Amino acid sequence: MPSTIDLARLLDLAPSEARTSEDIFVGHTPASERDRVFGGQVLAQAVVAASRTVDDDRNIHSLHGYFLRPGDVSKPITYGVSRLRDGRSFSARRVHAYQDGTPILSMISSFEVSGSGPTYQDTMPQGVPDPETLPSASDELAAIEHPMAREWGVVRPFDLRYPDGSAFVSTNGVTERNLVWMRLKGDFDAPENLQRAALAYASDYTLIETSLRRAGESWLSAAGKKMHMASLDHGMWWHRPARADEWLLYVQEATSAQDSRALIRGSIFNRAGELVATVAQEGMVRLN
Repeated sequence: MPSTIDLARLLDLAPSEARTSEDIFVGHTPASERDRVFGGQVLAQAVVAASRTVDDDRNIHSLHGYFLRPGDVSKPITYGVSRLRDGRSFSARRVHAYQDGTPILSMISSFEVSGSGPTYQDTMPQGVPDPETLPSASDELAAIEHPMAREWGVVRPFDLRYPDGSAFVSTNGVTERNLVWMRLKGDFDAPENLQRAALAYASDYTLIETSLRRAGESWLSAAGKKMHMASLDHGMWWHRPARADEWLLYVQEATSAQDSRALIRGSIFNRAGELVATVAQEGMVRLN
């Protein structure tokens, strides 16, 4: 089954018959080599749940979430949405993701009706090789017989390509940034809020990897040091519409690391050089 279809089904939450003070939706996790739910999945499903409770003319423009506990891939996830505010231009929603009645994610998000105002942005890096000239993650990992290599190279719904070389086996001497071209592997004709949910999903792929690269470590070398890593929180701001099935350049920098915590900042550009979204995340990184 094409993995883009898998993602579309993952984002198609079921309404619940439960009656509480919250709007309730239920999400499921596809079969995976992981024992924990991918954080980007929980973010994306939370975005969809919140989007179901606002008018169609309001698109999500920001989220701030905390990953509280690891999710179990064998169990459904219940999303409870609280309607905090509906103003003339903005709507605010709080989403809690639950398993066994215990929250695994707490997120606040904001939606807006498009308006007018000043327009400016940061500049996309110049001289970056086009994605068509670069090997895909599946090409790079094809010869590695390991469940996670298959997960990253084949099962992931997004095609990832690294202009500076990936950090799977080596940093290739590049530690100051992490550049990744990314797009869905198949066509994804969906409304804007679903496109933004898909982008939230992909935004969690390579942030902690960026902190490893800044420390001069690859995934392979970190694995030899019995790494322990987890996303702690996630902030995301959408600036302009974008399709998740078109190439986007994810420019990431690890800005600080201390006390087993690393802060990573990311900017996502489309091929026209427009800044589509900004991301920030703090992750736990321990190499014993």
